[in-house]
Amino acid sequence: MKERIVIPAEETDRLYEKLKGEAESGGYNLNPDTEFAKGLVESLLINEKRYGYWNCPCRLSSGDKQKDLDIICPCDYRDPDLTEYDACFCALYVSRRVMSGEIKAHTIPERRQPADIREKEQKKAVAAFTQLSLPVWRCKVCGYLCARESPPDICPVCKAKKERFERFI
Repeated sequence: MKERIVIPAEETDRLYEKLKGEAESGGYNLNPDTEFAKGLVESLLINEKRYGYWNCPCRLSSGDKQKDLDIICPCDYRDPDLTEYDACFCALYVSRRVMSGEIKAHTIPERRQPADIREKEQKKAVAAFTQLSLPVWRCKVCGYLCARESPPDICPVCKAKKERFERFI
């Protein structure tokens, strides 16, 4: 039986405030239901202690960080989910319409494809671009692209860490 992981409320509060500030400075919004959002933040901290990374609280982790890079918060699907459904899969991030009370966040379909399909799509994209002098790196969170020898330490757009970049070309 797994040991129950308890996160001190102060730790959850600190991370919540940090994420809220980062979200707002980047043009994003955390769910206005503070209790709900803090529950998700607490789950991120539990997943960090359990797996070593912020696996999305609403998705099952494989326990292998490389396989889960697309579902480390903020996940690769956040922006398309916000655009199409006004909330990300777990509803930690929501649109301005949800923030204003114009609409309520609701459940949305999972858009994450099985691993074999994700791999095929990536290979097709790489095959299309083979003539460049520098590798192109893509932030898997926001899609930012840069051509340089190695990815930046932190994405200038969404602040994702270097490990969230993939060689795009």
